[in-house]
Amino acid sequence: MATTTQIASPLVGTVVRVDCSVGAPVEPGTTVVVVESMKMEHAVEAGVAGTVAEVRVAAGDAVQAGDVLVVVDVAEPAAAGGTAPTGGGSPAAETAGTAPARPEPALRPDLAEVVARHAAGLDAARPEAVARRHRRGMRTARENIADLLDPGSFVEYGPLVIAARRRRRPVEELIARTPADGLVAGIGTVDGRPTAVLSYDYTVLAGTQGYQNHRKKDRLFDVIERQRLPVVFFAEGGGGRPGDTDAPGVSGLDTVAFHLWGRLSGLVPRVGIAAGRCFAGNAAILGSSDVVIATRDANIGMGGPAMIEGGGLGVYAPEDIGPIEVQSANGVVDVVVEDEAEAVAVARRYLSYFAGPEPQPGWSCADQAVLRDLVPEDRRRAYDVRAVVEALADTGSVLELRAGFAPGMVTALAKVEGRPIGIVANNPAHLAGAIDADAADKAARFMQLCDAFDVPLLFLCDTPGIMVGPEAEEAALVRHACRLFVTGASLTVPYGTIVLRKGYGLGAQAMAGGSFKAPLFCVAWPTGEVGGMGLEGAVRLGYRRELEAVEDPEERERTFQRMVEAAYEHGKALSAASHFEVDDVIDPADSRRWITAMLAAAPPPPPRTGKKRPLVDTW
Repeated sequence: MATTTQIASPLVGTVVRVDCSVGAPVEPGTTVVVVESMKMEHAVEAGVAGTVAEVRVAAGDAVQAGDVLVVVDVAEPAAAGGTAPTGGGSPAAETAGTAPARPEPALRPDLAEVVARHAAGLDAARPEAVARRHRRGMRTARENIADLLDPGSFVEYGPLVIAARRRRRPVEELIARTPADGLVAGIGTVDGRPTAVLSYDYTVLAGTQGYQNHRKKDRLFDVIERQRLPVVFFAEGGGGRPGDTDAPGVSGLDTVAFHLWGRLSGLVPRVGIAAGRCFAGNAAILGSSDVVIATRDANIGMGGPAMIEGGGLGVYAPEDIGPIEVQSANGVVDVVVEDEAEAVAVARRYLSYFAGPEPQPGWSCADQAVLRDLVPEDRRRAYDVRAVVEALADTGSVLELRAGFAPGMVTALAKVEGRPIGIVANNPAHLAGAIDADAADKAARFMQLCDAFDVPLLFLCDTPGIMVGPEAEEAALVRHACRLFVTGASLTVPYGTIVLRKGYGLGAQAMAGGSFKAPLFCVAWPTGEVGGMGLEGAVRLGYRRELEAVEDPEERERTFQRMVEAAYEHGKALSAASHFEVDDVIDPADSRRWITAMLAAAPPPPPRTGKKRPLVDTW
């Protein structure tokens, strides 16, 4: 006996279309009537298999919820045990239980349009631009980002943005030639840690800063601040862009990107990378970063050739402005690399020091006995302090910053038993380790960086003191050197000092946060010697009359040397330890034990709700 079912309206509305007729077959999911309500169309489906017996509405009818729209005679179920249908399919395929392959369904037009727009900005759609980059030995913005981030983790913001030039160029041309308005930006992960990345695209209007990509920076900087994401910024480009006709205003000086970028200082680790040309606004982004990584072919300047010529200051090629040998020696660049691939590798490595205090597995270190012979027994013999740094740290973990600047001071990030640490070391191979203005600036700024992000510090002291002399004072040494005292006194991270050899005067105190009692530990190696000033100077100053009283020059020199030897016996580390001016004199091979004890004893930093320091000085 046949049964019927009534299909009712699910809501109040108006019938806009009847998609069935009496006698027509229907299946579950077949639309029978379309009802409009509140400007939205709702498809009413059959829900059963059968034949339409009655249609009770027509287009234009008003209906209430529950009104019957269509009546369907429900089909009888097929009898069991019937003959299976035959067809032309392959018996082998049927035996194997496989279905014939179906063609992929065509994308609906709206989705196809979106897919095409996204594809237009990818490297594959721009082979000529990509080829030009590769001919120069450089990579595209997207290639660098793909190398930096973990595979498949990149989520891009604003990929469909185009340059604000609709009054000058057709939209189709802007889509093809100015994808993402020349700034590829978004969020991914680096070694599993969420990280933001922005990259100017030199293939789009020479990587210039336009109206829309400024807005993209603003958007990303806001997200970075809210989520406290570390960020890597590839800053290649020519600075501000003239010719964006759609941008409102006159000067663009109300752009907030540089303010927002500066506000991130001290809140999140920020890496700037320069390859090729980096001028004006791009250089401002780069120079405001915590660390600057640059390739050997980079040119960095606050103004490019056009700006210099426009100011009447001469005509220069881009290669004449801020070459790497200049910007490394003057301290602008922290790490010089060969190419973009190495820049990305260094950026990933840099970020690893700020991933938290928890030890990272897989570390190893040199045989610590080697430390016993790195400082010569002859107290006047120079040595390589970098060898000490490398031996103390986990193997392969040292990343030196600003190696080309202020050679009298070494600043490096490293790890000890997998824990990050910052190292500040005097370099006795330059000015005997004396601290000049540049060395003080370099160390003080590095101390700020480590303190801002909870990285403990280790000072390796071998200095005759702060540099002296008329020439040194011309560099405003008094002010620069004192940065070490005020910065040291503001440190909140654990820090310790090891006196490798010389520890004299204010310079030695500066290498211990202002006092040998300020660090969590202050120990010396057997080669250590300490005093209010250098031994030779102290003898000449303190015993001038006695020495002048010796008439024979040779005897005067022998007397002087005996006095120096006596002063050394008085000031050597063992003597200082007996007066408890240092915490201990240790076997150099035990140095890591002191360091790890400091790291283990320090309480974990409290959860951060904001900045610890207002900023990390750019200099």
